[in-house]
Amino acid sequence: MAQEEDQSLSEVLARVGASHGINDLAHKLHFYDSWAPDYDQDVATLQYRAPRLAVDCLTQALPGPPHATLILDVACGTGLVAAELQARGFLQLHGVDGSPAMLEQARARGLYQQLSLCILGQEPLPSPEGTFDAVLMVGALSDGQVHCSAIPELLRVTKPGGLVCLTTRTNPSNLRYKKELEATLDRLEQAREWERLLAWPVDRWELATSKLEVVPGTSDSDGFISGIVYLYRKQEVAQVEGVKPSD
Repeated sequence: MAQEEDQSLSEVLARVGASHGINDLAHKLHFYDSWAPDYDQDVATLQYRAPRLAVDCLTQALPGPPHATLILDVACGTGLVAAELQARGFLQLHGVDGSPAMLEQARARGLYQQLSLCILGQEPLPSPEGTFDAVLMVGALSDGQVHCSAIPELLRVTKPGGLVCLTTRTNPSNLRYKKELEATLDRLEQAREWERLLAWPVDRWELATSKLEVVPGTSDSDGFISGIVYLYRKQEVAQVEGVKPSD
């Protein structure tokens, strides 16, 4: 039994490691289409914690009652984020993803009121400006997936005063992307498009796919990569220089 489990883990690590190495978007989407039926089982084996961590971070900051909160799950995959949100009472959920097969898995969960095929970065999100109380993107911010230049589109569909929650990996192979991402996030903050509420580094993000990715201080046999959760609030009103808001 132990040998079978080790073999299963090795296969999952190899599959996930292969996905991390695909930098072409078309190839990445094809990979996700073929991976969709096994995705949930594989990421459970990987002890992938990002959906729960991101939802914990977001829901603690949301001011309104769960049943009245409209949330967009970008790059929703099979619906792991929706499952976490539903468990906390959030039921008004829309999702978008670039993989038809992943959307089929998400639709089977029955947790989303609306699901749409959308390749963020190549086309706009299928929602009007200022639609959602909160927008999440969990797990798609890395090379070969969503480019940093697509971040303003998340802001566009967020209501003034609404929240945006993002995650990325901080293992060595993703550090160049993380640097580019944070430069984009900072530029938007400097432009007063939003304000950062939280940047939460997490050591135990998911099992590492190679020894080179392991967080220092953990053993190779139980080695995890690290990640980070960002939370921002969109500016409520545009501030005109020299004009103070009335009391």
